[in-house]
Amino acid sequence: MKYERYDDCHSILNPNSKSLKPLTTSIYLAPFQGITGVTFRKVYSSHFQGVDKLYTPFFTAINSELKLPARKLNELGHVSENGVDVVPQILSKDADEIIRFAQFCEKLGFKELNWNMGCPYPMVANKKRGSGMLPYPEMVDEILQKVMAETNICFSVKCRLGYFSPDEIYKLTPVFNHHKISELTIHARIGKQLYTGEPDLETFGKALSLLKIPVVYNGDIFSLNDFQRVSNHFPAINTWMIGRGLLSDPFLPAIIKGLPIETDRQAAIRRFIDELYSAYRMQLNDNPAVLGILKEYWHYLAESFNNPHKVFKKLKKAKKFDEYETGVDAVFREYEWVGSEGKMQSGEPAISLF
Repeated sequence: MKYERYDDCHSILNPNSKSLKPLTTSIYLAPFQGITGVTFRKVYSSHFQGVDKLYTPFFTAINSELKLPARKLNELGHVSENGVDVVPQILSKDADEIIRFAQFCEKLGFKELNWNMGCPYPMVANKKRGSGMLPYPEMVDEILQKVMAETNICFSVKCRLGYFSPDEIYKLTPVFNHHKISELTIHARIGKQLYTGEPDLETFGKALSLLKIPVVYNGDIFSLNDFQRVSNHFPAINTWMIGRGLLSDPFLPAIIKGLPIETDRQAAIRRFIDELYSAYRMQLNDNPAVLGILKEYWHYLAESFNNPHKVFKKLKKAKKFDEYETGVDAVFREYEWVGSEGKMQSGEPAISLF
């Protein structure tokens, strides 16, 4: 389906909206390489409410034959999970590659493709990919010009304020406005920061005032308190992408939206992590790689227990399935799930605005 007008595409992405501003809060699950794959998305969305879009980890090296390995094809097996739209993401600096993948995703039934210009890691950025593209607005403009002319599905972008400097966003805003991409997600840091330091909300605010397209905020929403502080400062923002905060506390989107949540959250988390474990074992045919994936996730999930360091220590040395199972039993027997709300009550500081 060809979206002839920008607002047509935006109404597809936000069906309850009659303008560029959604009427209710929307929350997206940020993509994480190695964690938010198809198995995680399926299990997570069956246990927790509040997420409006699920983004895949990025795809790359899409050849002209579009012969994706079975593992990657599996990632594109569902256009939605439990009623929540899935959005494929591509990491590329090649317009033709992006176009090929967009056409492929369209044939599979996806409504949107997201372009990753936010990945901060040097092995990516040094090749002028991910956030490494942000200092080159002419290059971004050239790619968008070709892609927008030959892409039918909605095309969104995820980026940072810049790679070397937050001022880079100011040269990119006219490019984004000109091409009228469907949504622009901005992580309010520069690539060089990785995930250190605080989000630069002052520069984000200035960029927001210059942009004439829908903007999604991303960066350090770890609790309801964080959300309220940033949303009060930016009342024009109604759409939020949450990554680390959601991985640490899977209830966070429901908490933000005021949705009903089970009383015994510790039991709910146990059911979720047990089903995730079983699903990974089935997906990977009991390959020991399951343990590496789960430990990567537990690095975040442990943060919402009352003693994160000791919780993760129970699991990080597990090399066999029975060792992992014993460790999980010990975690839920010896430690308490406090969630993001409990961490705030214990005195953990919220992010500062400036």
